[in-house]
Amino acid sequence: MIKFQNVVKRFDNFIALDNIDLEINKGSAYGLLGSNGAGKSTILRLISGIYSAENGTVEIDGERVFDNAHVKEKVFFVNDETVQFGDFTLDELSQYSKMFYPNYSDDKFEELWEILKLPRKNKLASFSKGMKRQAIVICALASQPDYLLLDEAFDGLDPTMRIIVKRMIVDAMVDNQMTVVISSHNLKEIDEFCDTVGLLHKGKIVFNRDLDSVKGNVHKVQTAFDKEYREDDFDDLELLHFDKRGSVVYLIVKGSEDEITTKLNKMEPKILDIIPLSLEEVFIYEMEGLGYEYSSIEG
Repeated sequence: MIKFQNVVKRFDNFIALDNIDLEINKGSAYGLLGSNGAGKSTILRLISGIYSAENGTVEIDGERVFDNAHVKEKVFFVNDETVQFGDFTLDELSQYSKMFYPNYSDDKFEELWEILKLPRKNKLASFSKGMKRQAIVICALASQPDYLLLDEAFDGLDPTMRIIVKRMIVDAMVDNQMTVVISSHNLKEIDEFCDTVGLLHKGKIVFNRDLDSVKGNVHKVQTAFDKEYREDDFDDLELLHFDKRGSVVYLIVKGSEDEITTKLNKMEPKILDIIPLSLEEVFIYEMEGLGYEYSSIEG
């Protein structure tokens, strides 16, 4: 398990993480959501031991991470930036990774290389962004870590290669009970890949739940009434968004479907339809509820 307890991380006067508590269960695929600057990459760097927290504790399997080589052997961080490996060839990167990961498997490296067939003697600086990402993922999976951290992991990959790399990661999760933590602006990928998600905003955790409950707790409602209703008339509901077009009212509401239906039926609607939301829509409306303008939300 990855556990954050009362964690604060500052950069000069900027508070990147503000007293957060977070648990990521072993064997899960966990997605980090949030706008730019929300603290997603900071969390990954704390898990990998690159950063230390000013306050609180960051632990993996009950041990503190920072300055702990034993724990770091369990974690492989695939950074969004790959420039630090530019002078390595793929074979050199493999040998370099083997120095730090005692479970490194040459056989697994060869197996994965046979799938991707990347050049082995060329410097990574000559690779495209997608090829660099593939090279590092090969070495990450050959290292057989307990925890794989991916910052914008599939950025630069074409659609076919995205599918191939995802399958490689899923196979490693199944074979090794590996935990994967992904930060991505591509919400569709998080939706398809992860079973648990956390939403960050200004260094705080807004929610940390399994994906089904996230999507099952926010609903789009289309309804109409004989009488005139304004937004204030729906105070009994936890509204994230209100829109009225003619006689039809569109609502985004937090809560269970049964709870929402029961409350709205008391208002005697002529029509009442509850429509499922995608993870992207849930994210957008949650962020709007926190005061973010739609145009400022990437994803």
